Amino acid sequence: MSEPGEVRRFEVFTGTGRRRRWPLEVRAQIVAECDRPGATVSGVARRHGLTAQQLFMWRRQAREAVGVAATGGRIGFVPVTVDHQAAVIEVVLGAAVIRVPNGVDAATLRAVVSVLTSRA
Repeated sequence: MSEPGEVRRFEVFTGTGRRRRWPLEVRAQIVAECDRPGATVSGVARRHGLTAQQLFMWRRQAREAVGVAATGGRIGFVPVTVDHQAAVIEVVLGAAVIRVPNGVDAATLRAVVSVLTSRA
C-alpha cells in the first residue's frame, strides 16, 4: 500500500497493442468511404481506429493497384475517341467492355472497375 498523501501513477493504454491485419475487402470498403460526399480522410480514419497517414497509404496503394491491373503491369497511353453525338464512355479492360452512360455515379463506376480488375 502507498503512504497517505502519496500519489500513485498509472497509465491506461487504449487500442490493440499490436499490429492489426486488415483483409483487403475491408481495406477497400474503408477506402471507398473516403469518396462519399462530405467524407474526410481523417474522419473515416478516426471511425475505424486508423491514422490518417495509414488511410492515405491505402488509398495510394489502391490507385496504383488499379492502374497496374488495368494495364497488365505496363504503364502507357490509351487512345481516346470522342463522339459528341453519343453520351457514353466506353472502357475496355481486357475482354471486358464497360459502357458508361452520361451521369453515372462515380462510386458505382469505381466499384465495377474494381471488380473487373480484381478478376484479371
